[in-house]
Amino acid sequence: AADNLVVTLVAFTVTSRKTRAHKHVSLVATTTKRQESTLTIMTRFPLKCRETMFPILSKPTPPETIGDDLFRNTQLCGYSRPTPVQKYSVPICTQGRDLMACAQTGSGKTAGFLFPIIMSMIKRGGSDPPENARRRIYPEALVLAPTRELAQQIHEEAKRFTYATGIASVVIYGGANVGDQLREMERGCDLLVATPGRLVDLIERGRLGMESVSFLVLDEADRMLDMGFEPQIRRIVEESGMPGGIDRQTMMFSATFPANIQRLASDFMRDYVFLTVGRVGSASKDVTQTVEFVEERDKVDALMKFLLTIQDGLILIFVETKRSCDYVEDVLCGQGFPACSIHGDKSQREREDALRYFKNGNTPILCATSVAARGLDIPNVTQVVNYDLPSNIDDYVHRIGRTGRAGNTGAALSFINESNSGVVRELRDLLDENEQDVPPWLNQMCQFSGGRSSGGGGRGGGGRRGGGGGGFGSRDVRSKGGNDRGQGG
Repeated sequence: AADNLVVTLVAFTVTSRKTRAHKHVSLVATTTKRQESTLTIMTRFPLKCRETMFPILSKPTPPETIGDDLFRNTQLCGYSRPTPVQKYSVPICTQGRDLMACAQTGSGKTAGFLFPIIMSMIKRGGSDPPENARRRIYPEALVLAPTRELAQQIHEEAKRFTYATGIASVVIYGGANVGDQLREMERGCDLLVATPGRLVDLIERGRLGMESVSFLVLDEADRMLDMGFEPQIRRIVEESGMPGGIDRQTMMFSATFPANIQRLASDFMRDYVFLTVGRVGSASKDVTQTVEFVEERDKVDALMKFLLTIQDGLILIFVETKRSCDYVEDVLCGQGFPACSIHGDKSQREREDALRYFKNGNTPILCATSVAARGLDIPNVTQVVNYDLPSNIDDYVHRIGRTGRAGNTGAALSFINESNSGVVRELRDLLDENEQDVPPWLNQMCQFSGGRSSGGGGRGGGGRRGGGGGGFGSRDVRSKGGNDRGQGG
């Protein structure tokens, strides 16, 4: 049928089992919008490849293979067919393989790791706590996330999947009452979603034990490491009694995995499958990107002029500093625009209230720093505005990825001036790659900027990043020679 996802096998190469060399599978997935996304699987050891593992035909999965409760919950959640990343991550994970998955924002990564974990937990049944457990809580599955908002979002998704299954999901993060979180865990905690700081705190207090963890997920793993959480993550994984080796399955999901992050992340995984859907680090083609040259002093006027042209939908405005976030919110409210804001200095209650008002449309304009840029799935965001352009292209991709999600269309407007010279070349390359308009003034800025471009002649004079992915980690570092360790992907 025209509505079905069609997957066409393009190339399949298997090398000798004795050499333990890579197996390379490339496929093209075509959606109803006739857009193409390339899927690549890299694995060091042989991977079972049967039709039941890669259900490339549009055959429904029999409910008895996943359990009646989980099958019913997926239907209640409105999942009629999997996204490309779910279509391949789920069978890989249900075979017990470690997985590093890279996919564009809005591709359904959260369900891609929750579904196989919950399916496996249902089949296995409950696990007994270690001997001499005392009052510690011992979760069976642990999901680490960089921010409170993302942790809460994953937890809400987990609750929908685990409804009436007997599996209890709990979320813990800093900024909330620790006593309330402990009481919630004591009522039952099979699947724990946590930020690294609060988790380490409760481990050190002796209230949480990692000895029963069979499933470990690092969501937005590159972001956690970039934010300086590596010591806490290593403390959790390597020094808390968490099982390792064959006794724990590890999954990492993110939209970007630069090569140095891949090498660091591989310390936590064994013989993992590297999966990419789309070209990692690239923006969604469902988002129409527009850039406008605006001097710093003229940004407020340009923003209000733009907002007057928007009739409906949710508008997400990104700024670089907390002070600017409050300032833009105050100016907009003073001019009669219904706006709210979130940033790191807001209390957890203020942040949750702002997100709730934004999602339900009471205040359809949200000003935010990068705390809201990663992983949050806010429906009906039709427009993203980069009031301040971020300093690196990864953050830009994640910001504009808040719109145009799950096959919907969206738009992104970015204000640019001389202060953004460090990122304009990569931005120009990204626009060119996604067949967006590149204004002549942007090409002129690129000639005098110090940012990097991956070269190659592109449309409008822009360069294009090569298929190797530049610094975006779209290539499995294990497929490289040993002489380039420490260099970009």
